[in-house]
Amino acid sequence: MSHPSEATETSPRPAGQLPAGFRKRFLPIGIAGAMVLAGVGVHAAFAAPSADALISEVYGGGGNSGATYTNDFVELANAGGAAVDLSGYSVQYLPGTPSATSKWQATPLTGTLAGGGHFLVLEAAGAGGTTVPPADVTGGINMSGTNGTVALVSGADPLTCLTAADCAADPRVKDLVGYGTALVHEGSGAAAGASNTASVARGAGLADTDDNAADFTAGEPTPQAAGQGGGPTDPPTTPPTTPPTTPPVTGVEAKIHDIQGDTRNSPLAGKAVTGVTGIVTGVRDYGSSRGFWMQDPTPDADPRTSEGIFVYTSSSPTVAVGDSVTVAGTVSQYYPGGADTGVQAVTEITKPTVTKVSSGNALPAPVVLDDRDVPDAFVPSAGGGSIEDLPLRPADYALDLYASLEGMNVQIKDTRVVGATDPYSELWVTVKPDQDPTKRGGTLYTGYDQPNSGRLMVQSLLPTATSPFPVANVGDTLRGTTSGPLDYNQFAGTYAVQARELGTVKSGGITPEVTARASADQATVATYNVENLAPGNPQSKFDALAQGLVHSLRSPDIVALEEIQDNNGATDDGTVAADQTLTKLTDAIVAAGGPRYEWRSIDPVNDKDGGQPGGNIRSVFLFNPERVGFTDIPGGDSTTAVGITGTGSTTALTASPGRIAPNDQAWNSSRKPLVGQFTFRGKKLFVIANHFDSKGGDQGIDSRFQPPVRSSEVQRVRQAILEHDFVQQLESADKKADVVVLGDLNDYQFSPAVQSLTGNGSVLTDLVNTLPAQERYSYVYEGNSQVLDHILVSPDLAKHVDYDVVHINSEFANQTSDHDPQVVRLRP
Repeated sequence: MSHPSEATETSPRPAGQLPAGFRKRFLPIGIAGAMVLAGVGVHAAFAAPSADALISEVYGGGGNSGATYTNDFVELANAGGAAVDLSGYSVQYLPGTPSATSKWQATPLTGTLAGGGHFLVLEAAGAGGTTVPPADVTGGINMSGTNGTVALVSGADPLTCLTAADCAADPRVKDLVGYGTALVHEGSGAAAGASNTASVARGAGLADTDDNAADFTAGEPTPQAAGQGGGPTDPPTTPPTTPPTTPPVTGVEAKIHDIQGDTRNSPLAGKAVTGVTGIVTGVRDYGSSRGFWMQDPTPDADPRTSEGIFVYTSSSPTVAVGDSVTVAGTVSQYYPGGADTGVQAVTEITKPTVTKVSSGNALPAPVVLDDRDVPDAFVPSAGGGSIEDLPLRPADYALDLYASLEGMNVQIKDTRVVGATDPYSELWVTVKPDQDPTKRGGTLYTGYDQPNSGRLMVQSLLPTATSPFPVANVGDTLRGTTSGPLDYNQFAGTYAVQARELGTVKSGGITPEVTARASADQATVATYNVENLAPGNPQSKFDALAQGLVHSLRSPDIVALEEIQDNNGATDDGTVAADQTLTKLTDAIVAAGGPRYEWRSIDPVNDKDGGQPGGNIRSVFLFNPERVGFTDIPGGDSTTAVGITGTGSTTALTASPGRIAPNDQAWNSSRKPLVGQFTFRGKKLFVIANHFDSKGGDQGIDSRFQPPVRSSEVQRVRQAILEHDFVQQLESADKKADVVVLGDLNDYQFSPAVQSLTGNGSVLTDLVNTLPAQERYSYVYEGNSQVLDHILVSPDLAKHVDYDVVHINSEFANQTSDHDPQVVRLRP
């Protein structure tokens, strides 16, 4: 997948993420996100213990669900008796799992820290909480509630270190605290226990042993500013059921375009604003992201400044579309899913006081998004850095255009569907129909530099009871007008039209494909990712998979299956066998009119192969014993590496089935390749089934860091090199060896991983490159039709094959799996 979490290998929405309209302030970036630091080494940082100013408390849960306090904060304390001038210092923050492009954020300090005293640095506000902590200095850093690193630094220039060792070597670091699972910390480990309701704090004696795990404990936040004591004595015991009464806000009187500014960052972030006027253009009254969009009907002349904004009410809005309102509140840069993930921020007004002036007003005319007005180029490059503070160039870049329209009323008309309706009532369209079209109406992803700027997501603000969301397949047309506010959606990967008016679906006529028949002298080999198949799945899923295998693929002789779960699925009780899963599938195949397949697999070590926790997904061979033979060679198990013996016609595996280098770190928390030795009409056929490491942790193509970091790629490249070397050894032993490598490689045909596997074509031929360009895809993600699944063969064998990607899932709203299967007909 493009960006799946390791937790659910092929779900288009990472585990723990929620549909749009729901917000979760911070989500961990995933294990793969730390891979970019591989080889650097993570060591504990040791700054000299401070005799005076140090960090005494860290809290990143401000404004989150369940929080009493509205803001994140960092508390400083003075362990000495003499006052410390803080004007030459800053408090800085780094995400807990930094990538190569992560940046420290800094809040410059002013004032004096009295001997034995405290000093509070107030950071960004969330949407919840009822008590504003006391503050000596106010910044705007949006800290994670569960893991991150905070430093007290001499000077205001952001640090550049990204590892604990490098930070320890930087003389500007006066004190450093890592909390949660932060990679950068002092001593044996990070301070444990931080949450929405708990800070980490030093004891009363302010002991500083340069070991965060030992020096800090978790507890109720107790912010102390200069000359003040701890937190409130009577925190609320029951969350309010209606929005709390907000005291009159004093702040900057501003227009919406003043708040939005001409970059992605608001110039008024963290500040109180008053007198913000506009017409309500959309209301979202579901999930945990309730609020409304408003737009100023009298725009300025700057095309870079949006006239629309989202007002986050947290509870049911009391306004309606067409209301003229005046709003006061606090400007927030909200990072859906957390700043650690690399997503862009949405500029919002939080903690609002809303005054309705009138009702029934005409809405501002929508901005029409079409092929003419949306640029072909997608996003500017910042050399891997953030584009947030770059002036928007809406005439040059599509992502800049969408940012300049954030929150505004927009319209699309008669757009082609390029991503089918999903279970979350979302679909994708393109406003640029001639941009890389596939043969069946999708949009083809052809390279990292071609993300396809015309793609937009469509969601609905209409009540589902009276206006059900349309069910559409790729190639259909969303006919008529669709209009509403333009929102940024972290799950979508770019911007989404929140439809207040929704078009209707006109069918494009695509139907599930059926592959051609093989001749009797052709062996047929297929791959199919069956998406976390477990015995507890509905029988209908097994039946649909069986229909696809028997009818659409015409009962291949050999099938490599990916994502077969163990006998009790996601229940994590040590079960690793999968015979019940496979019995249920093979019985369904017989019931569908197919052959009685046999299977070969190797049970993984419990919880060591990644995927859904407890599921123990693995690759499996099915084979039809009436057509092919399987050569069973003992010795293969979950931890023993398969080898090659013999030369020429005597070349064989040392174990069949076997696993390639299962103990190499390349396969940590990832599936190990399954190797089998088959025979067809007396000739050997070596088959390797794969499911490479997922893309979890990669920055999205719409990331604020451009170009985005593909951190998970490091592990897949290592996997590819190991398998390349194995195949090369096999082909060296037997120049005529017939080898088929297939499966879900979780990467594109042009990726470094796949290029490393093929040896640039010298060791393996990637058959997807033999198809017409418009047919090169097996998966649709974020409206991009792309290749994740592959069949590769030894170069000589490539001269005698017929290859087909059989589109039965990825383009359809009704999917059995999110992957399309593939089949090759070959003559060994």
